[in-house]
Amino acid sequence: MSTTIDAARPFPFRVAGKALELKPLAVPAGSAVDFGADAGVLDLDHLTEVQFTELERAVLTHQVVVVREQQALSPRVQFELTRRFDPAVKTYGHGNRLDIMKQSVLMQDLVSIPEWPQVKLLGNGRVTEHEGIPEVQLHHPSHRTFHQTPLTDGQEARGLTRFYRWHIDAALYDLHPPKVTTLLALTVPEPREETVVYDDGSGDTVEVPLGTTAFVSGANAFALLSPAQRAWALKTKVRYAPHPYVWMRNARARSNGLGLITEGRELTRAELPSFDEAKITTLPLVWRNPLTGRYALQLHSYCVEDLIVDGESVGDLGECRRLLYELMRPAIAPKHVYAHPWHAGDLVIFHNRALWHTVVGSLLPSDNRIYHQCNLAASEPPLAAAA
Repeated sequence: MSTTIDAARPFPFRVAGKALELKPLAVPAGSAVDFGADAGVLDLDHLTEVQFTELERAVLTHQVVVVREQQALSPRVQFELTRRFDPAVKTYGHGNRLDIMKQSVLMQDLVSIPEWPQVKLLGNGRVTEHEGIPEVQLHHPSHRTFHQTPLTDGQEARGLTRFYRWHIDAALYDLHPPKVTTLLALTVPEPREETVVYDDGSGDTVEVPLGTTAFVSGANAFALLSPAQRAWALKTKVRYAPHPYVWMRNARARSNGLGLITEGRELTRAELPSFDEAKITTLPLVWRNPLTGRYALQLHSYCVEDLIVDGESVGDLGECRRLLYELMRPAIAPKHVYAHPWHAGDLVIFHNRALWHTVVGSLLPSDNRIYHQCNLAASEPPLAAAA
């Protein structure tokens, strides 16, 4: 995939003088992506308050900020950096209840670093003697185990792949969605290109580097709505299922990774672990950026149990999913997707309250991928659209 900076595309870019120098991330010519910044090499072990203030502003302005050459970044420093965006918090974004995590669809993807359990090890391949972990076999999340109609061996052998699951990082029960996620690449597989096929009747495809993380903008998703859709979204709230990652563990996803197929495979409330009705999460469908004021269509469609429109429940799960899919699908069109070409040492800091992202790719057992991820349950809920 050719990655060149398209000078003609709109880009609200800002360089913050000597404290932090930024440049746009490279995207394919003709891309409509208008977010993302490269901060170059920073000494994150000794980041000054001035530098951090500029870094925080950059994340809230550009949504994705890449810091280079961080191979030596320790889990402690990654945790402390993540926490600086919300100093009142210490809890991992999905909480620390192991009984819930063991039943969750997320359990297969994440391994806690023993000394810093808020930092998770993820990736693909065998890892030994790593940050207090004697040995573990990591498995790259695959659409083969999650999509209703996965690709065949032959299609994958031809270099075809899928978006895995478009989502935000959030427990969506009891805890507030994290403000940012930090994702550090320690080892990346040998580069090769793959073709994401949407398989949703559109014919859409997009070329991506192996093992990429793909991002789209929630603000762009809102901007793409018609006036009637925007008005509807602004008066709509999302109610999420209790223990949503347990609730949806048997369900299967659409071929483009944008939500679940309604087949009645979700667990009933009687089948779920015990929960407190008061901790069930209801959030606005549209969130407001605390710095720029921009509105973003921001949700985790997989975890939605119901929609509340002008105070009235939709009350039908299939209809809720149909309504949300109609709003969300334009935002994942190929020209709106940023697929990050990972290099060892890249630390990506992204604004979890303004983007959707997904794992991508079909990795072989020999494709080694080792990453550290950190996000923390926020001290406050997202900002709603202004009244």
